[in-house]
Amino acid sequence: MIPKIILGKGPDATRRTIRYLFGPGRANEHTDPHLVASWNGFAPDPGRSPHRDPQDVEKQLVAQLDQPIRMLGDKAPKHTVWHCPVRAAPEDPILTDDQWAEVARRIVAAAGIAPDGDEDACRWVAVRHADDHIHIAATLVRQDGRRPKRDYDQRAVQKEARTIEVDYGLRRLKAGDGTAAKRATSKEHFKAKRLGQDATARDILRLRVRRAVAAAADETEFLALLEVTGVDVRRKRGPSGDALGCNFALPGDTNDKGEPVFYAGSTLAPDLSLPKIRERLATTSPEPANVPPGNPWHQATAATERIPHHLVSGDDHAAQGQLVALGMTLDVLPLAAPAAVRSELSQAAMAFERASRSRITADLNSTRALRRSLQSIWRERPQDRDGTGLAMLLDVTLTAVALALHWHRTRQHAQQAAAAEQALVHLHSAYVQVAEPVLTQLAQHTPSQQAQRRYAHHLQQAAPAHAERILNDPAWDALAAVLAQAEAAGHNTATVLAQALGQRTLGDVRSPARTLTWRIRRLSERHAPSPRAQAARARTAKAYNPSPLPGAQAHPMAAGSRQPQPRARRR
Repeated sequence: MIPKIILGKGPDATRRTIRYLFGPGRANEHTDPHLVASWNGFAPDPGRSPHRDPQDVEKQLVAQLDQPIRMLGDKAPKHTVWHCPVRAAPEDPILTDDQWAEVARRIVAAAGIAPDGDEDACRWVAVRHADDHIHIAATLVRQDGRRPKRDYDQRAVQKEARTIEVDYGLRRLKAGDGTAAKRATSKEHFKAKRLGQDATARDILRLRVRRAVAAAADETEFLALLEVTGVDVRRKRGPSGDALGCNFALPGDTNDKGEPVFYAGSTLAPDLSLPKIRERLATTSPEPANVPPGNPWHQATAATERIPHHLVSGDDHAAQGQLVALGMTLDVLPLAAPAAVRSELSQAAMAFERASRSRITADLNSTRALRRSLQSIWRERPQDRDGTGLAMLLDVTLTAVALALHWHRTRQHAQQAAAAEQALVHLHSAYVQVAEPVLTQLAQHTPSQQAQRRYAHHLQQAAPAHAERILNDPAWDALAAVLAQAEAAGHNTATVLAQALGQRTLGDVRSPARTLTWRIRRLSERHAPSPRAQAARARTAKAYNPSPLPGAQAHPMAAGSRQPQPRARRR
């Protein structure tokens, strides 16, 4: 059950609200509007007065609701109407008028509009339009002339709705913490439907602004990216001329006067205000001059692989910062992915957006490496011909999102946990589409049975707890292939395997063989042995002559190798 509070202001606010509630609606969705409850139990009902003109009954109802406001004259408050639609889920049982009346009384009591037993409370009515929802309209002056005490009414109403769901056997929604993005209004949904758009302007802007924040290195680049992606920006400036805020609009999205409809960043999401955006941009510093450039896919993968450690072992502020960076990763991935998986990745990003915020303040200092690598992927579009870079990044992202789900659950962040769980579904679907072709291609280069037995022996020595699970994993052939590739490039199999196992435990990954495949592929490319090490390795005869994989460096002594002696094999 979803209640949503809307405030109305102006001398005609009550008349406008009642006219809408008893009118046809914006798309003729009001099929049978009628009262189910009111402050006194016998308020005039424009929907159930067959012997009177409905417009006359509307005027009478408006006059009765407005009477306490008129008594105050010029001292009336700015906002005079409290409007709260309450909607049940489509799969919920249909409630009767009496049940909806009881729901309305509980909602106005929880909000402080009409506490139980208070005869001088605000005047209100509940109007039913359809089987699944009602609208509650109240005037914000009590009958004794005082203002209602409705501090934190939105939070109180949501809490009462969770109790109503249990009492009436309705679908139970997740409790929030006030950090969710503002939902699009029904007016915005109708407008998007009328224009043939799949999403509202608010949702489109939120996605584009988040992507610009994730990809930009500074405020200038952030504004430039917004312009490129089709977002109009209007900056709010103070007396000194400094920008204090940003409003965003889509070209062509206008109101009835033909003016652009601008949304403040803070109304798109709590973390998209200009101060919050500047705080995130400040965490991206230039790469030190003495750090050699690397593969951005590998750098992003290594940084993302450290997120679970922060979630398990770090303090809450650092963990929340990692969740922010994880959300940015999901925002950028659709831009660098093949067209076939962009939709799934975009849905994963939109779902996880809710899981990237909580009441815990984020410490972003430890997210610099991931931010820099994401920006490199965005700017440089590094080559990823066979999809290995994206596959290995998606693999560690899946693990990070799964740990984020656990992290939120242990802290009773119900909405965030549900969002992370939803993101996992879309992310796993995209991962399968990206990884399976890569693993299939690798498996075609599986080395000899003798080499596989030797790799299995190294594996059993290095990770006895996981060896059986890895050897029975469908991705074992691909893992054996990358081990052969690493060995052909001059690496020591036992050493590179130990390095891959030492990066992070395999206990929380879905497929340990796939995870090790990506780790060893990354290690073999990042840490190539020196010529001296390669020469020493060449002097050690090999037990087989594996076929080099595409992109792998062939061992210089492979063609003339001889069968190794037992002593050499033991070394």
